[in-house]
Amino acid sequence: MKKTLFTALMLVMNVFFVLAQGTAQITFEKTTHDFGSFPESSPKVTCTFKFKNTGDGPLVIHQAIASCGCAVPRYPKEPIKPGESGQITVTYNGAGKFPGHFRKTITLRTNSKNEITRLVIEGDMTSAETK
Repeated sequence: MKKTLFTALMLVMNVFFVLAQGTAQITFEKTTHDFGSFPESSPKVTCTFKFKNTGDGPLVIHQAIASCGCAVPRYPKEPIKPGESGQITVTYNGAGKFPGHFRKTITLRTNSKNEITRLVIEGDMTSAETK
């Protein structure tokens, strides 16, 4: 009987502990970025997505996965406190890719109210032969 009561008490305490932490909410200034046109001779371009934790709990970004290996996201690994800001930097490397229009997505997995967020980068890499 004591073990059952103790287990039930621990379960209730854990539920209250989780509820007391609050919920994170990630809010981006923008979720898409257009690089415009850039030459094949300079195939690396970088952009920054700024965000803020508008929730009342710490925000943790678990993963940032690009739709292809040519886009590399860098994101903060430490929790973002409520009211604080952060940024995700995405570098697109078109070296060895065919010139033309591209559109890539970066999928974020977070502990935010909306667990999945997608960021989009796009642009036009012009051929070295085009002048």
